[in-house]
Amino acid sequence: MTGISTHVLDTSLGRPAAGVPVELALHTEGGWQVLGTSATDSDGRVRDLPAAEAGSVVRLLFDTAAYYAGSAERPFFPEVSIVFTVAPAQHHYHVPLLLNPFGYSVYRGS
Repeated sequence: MTGISTHVLDTSLGRPAAGVPVELALHTEGGWQVLGTSATDSDGRVRDLPAAEAGSVVRLLFDTAAYYAGSAERPFFPEVSIVFTVAPAQHHYHVPLLLNPFGYSVYRGS
């Protein structure tokens, strides 16, 4: 099993994005099966997502509309979906999201 964590940084404000709902789902023949949900903490981090099996295809879904709901900004991307394959030899994946109202960037962290 491979652990998965993430964090979200609001690059327009220069600080962690707290309260972003995050969903981890597994791709199956029947579609996406939700493995777990969480939200970013005050440091913008999610550390309590369930592990995924090696070789599986998983999706991190960030509800950015919910994050921006209390602000004057209306995001161009109401959600961000990151899909990746879990490598057999990998024990952990950290997938950070750099977010602003009009764009985002994601990378495989360490």
